[in-house]
Amino acid sequence: MAVLGVQLVVTLLTATLMHRLAPHCSFARWLLCNGSLFRYKHPTEEELRALEGKPKPRGRKDRWANGYSEEKPLSVPRDAPFQLETCPLTAVDALVLRFFLEYQWFVDFAVYSGGVYVFTEAYYYVLGPAKETNIAVFWALLTVAFSVKMFLMVTRLYFSAEEGGERSVCLTFAFLFLLLAMLVQVVQEETLELGLEPGLASMTQSLEPLLKTQGWDWALPLAKLAIRLGLAFVGSMLGAFLTFPGLRLAQTHLDALTMSEDRPMLQLCRVPDGWGGI
Repeated sequence: MAVLGVQLVVTLLTATLMHRLAPHCSFARWLLCNGSLFRYKHPTEEELRALEGKPKPRGRKDRWANGYSEEKPLSVPRDAPFQLETCPLTAVDALVLRFFLEYQWFVDFAVYSGGVYVFTEAYYYVLGPAKETNIAVFWALLTVAFSVKMFLMVTRLYFSAEEGGERSVCLTFAFLFLLLAMLVQVVQEETLELGLEPGLASMTQSLEPLLKTQGWDWALPLAKLAIRLGLAFVGSMLGAFLTFPGLRLAQTHLDALTMSEDRPMLQLCRVPDGWGGI
């Protein structure tokens, strides 16, 4: 441990636990399959026949003896009074959901990353090592990078849809947040106190002597402009990735609360029974 360092040992142990425990113990899988979500059971053929009033199909010999070579397809009216049964969602049912494996891996990684961060903060608070690099920052950056990757995957589905307007909504929010990000940078530092101007001034003070020796004084204004445009672009992308999925999530949450108006404790604790059927 003295050779590797405490943080590196904890990182290796966390990665090993995440790899070994993922098939058996998953926090993401528990969130979906803890009994709060239900799915509808597919009706059997006997139930559909009983609903339509048709008898049980005869054997092949009886059909050929009566001159029937094949039976007509079963059809049930849309307005038939049929009540679907529900059952709790299991891990086998969740496997057919799109992006379920990606969701499970990302949530579990975020949980382990949070554990590493808490341990590292406690380690720095108790011992206060001055010469060690905080590895928890690397875990946090990886979590942010993987979350952006998931946003890109979901947004790609919106752009691949031919109908529905998702692509137009995402582009609209992207341009809107790009405009807002540029307007925020125009506001004076005394009004918003973003710390952008002091940061750019510190960067200029550090890079100016180095660039002057190389004869690249002209690169300082371009570097400032690139940083501002990069921040505006990041704000635009986050607006496009988060706003539209956030609106859908808010609508889903509102529907869940509406369906459980008479059960206030259920609104606080879990998803309403029968909601979220697959």
